[in-house]
Amino acid sequence: MIIILAGSVLGYVYYLKEKKEHLDAIRRGFCPRCHQKSIEITDQRSAGCGPKLVTFECWNCGYSNSFSIDGGGCGL
Repeated sequence: MIIILAGSVLGYVYYLKEKKEHLDAIRRGFCPRCHQKSIEITDQRSAGCGPKLVTFECWNCGYSNSFSIDGGGCGL
């Protein structure tokens, strides 16, 4: 049971590390898969003051991914 739990935690940590690397590449303006400057925001949703769900898509290779990005708050 502990081995399964440890494997799950390590898998999730690896997933988050990879997701962060993808978002860093996108913030620099590059597609994480094909490394071209063809990445664009295709959808952006917000429920008010909380985080935004932003979807990016590469028109060159078809890469698509969504990220929950901090919206900055309500200014209270």
